[in-house]
Amino acid sequence: MAQHASALKRARQNEARRLRNRTTKTRLKHVAKAVRQEVVAQNPETAVAKLKQAQALFDKAAKKGTLHKRTVARKVSRLARLVNRLKTA
Repeated sequence: MAQHASALKRARQNEARRLRNRTTKTRLKHVAKAVRQEVVAQNPETAVAKLKQAQALFDKAAKKGTLHKRTVARKVSRLARLVNRLKTA
């Protein structure tokens, strides 16, 4: 366990950030799942709308440092590819 005051403070900060990041990551998982469900349900209009919402939340998470920007780019790209396949089919 940390002994110095600065190490104790760092531990408190890390715990607060972990909890904040956990809520953000959970929200992102739910939004991505909603996009995939719309693709499975063959609803291109709602899938596009949910993809736009998901992309905004993912970009915000990257901006805040919760996720790396390349991780966000990969996840958004995969969701967009699913939605585009649905639109062309």
